Amino acid sequence: MTDRNLVSKAGFVAVLGRPNVGKSTLINALLGQKIAAVSPRPQTTRKRQMGILTTRHQDQIAQAVFVDTPGVHKPRHRLGELMNDEAAESLDESDLILLVVDASVTPDEEDQLLFEMIRRIKKSLPVILALNKIDLVEHSHLADFTDMYSQALPKAKAIKISATRGDNLMLLLEAILQELPEGEPFFPEDQMTDLYERELAADLIREAALILLRDEVPHGIAVRIDQFNERDEHGAYIEATIFVERESHKPIVIGKEGNMLKKIGILAREEIESMSGRKIYLQLRVKVRKNWRDDERVLRFFGYG
Repeated sequence: MTDRNLVSKAGFVAVLGRPNVGKSTLINALLGQKIAAVSPRPQTTRKRQMGILTTRHQDQIAQAVFVDTPGVHKPRHRLGELMNDEAAESLDESDLILLVVDASVTPDEEDQLLFEMIRRIKKSLPVILALNKIDLVEHSHLADFTDMYSQALPKAKAIKISATRGDNLMLLLEAILQELPEGEPFFPEDQMTDLYERELAADLIREAALILLRDEVPHGIAVRIDQFNERDEHGAYIEATIFVERESHKPIVIGKEGNMLKKIGILAREEIESMSGRKIYLQLRVKVRKNWRDDERVLRFFGYG
């Protein structure tokens, strides 16, 4: 229970970045628990998801609601446009912007899109620039790369971090909590995300597919949970359908004698069990839904837009 005698701080933190800079990895690290799907593939995050951290800060209750957004990119289909819209809309509801960039490379076109998006915001919001992946950059280049990002947003507070190794994460968290406005927490103290377990399961199944499949397949994949039934002390039973865009992709996802689909199922089940803390029985099937990323009706069916 929250101590009502303490002054509270609470706010929404829009976590922005181009694809594959480590936004979801960073949120998982700050929360100390996996609530967001992560893979080496760009655009793993397709929808906004909240990661909720409630802690003590300078004799106050502080609740940072991290809004994990899709990576901002140059869209090639309607789904990409909707993903960019999701990122932009998060700014309207936020108290703080956490811009995550890849400090191991120089800013690219997609970073420039983000800089412009932030500059166009009408209301004044504090910006923290998280220079991620410092474990991957040579020390002699780090200062130059840092300057390039800092010059694009000179008013932002820049902090060099490694989300995977843990460098300066407490320093980053301190800076975030310092910027939160006073106010009552939005969520119960023990709540860590706004997604239901079946939505998390769908994300973790797609994460497993992204990790295991070849380059031409993953971004055309969507996952629908068909059944999610509790079995009391025996855990939960999940049936899910993996949708692909092309007939030629279906045998790749299934694999020879079903081996690839089995691997996806095993990896996904392990992650769902780790997330839920109980036994999971998972049944997967594969269907084709042609060109679904440009079909408004199907996009709404999958919950986009």
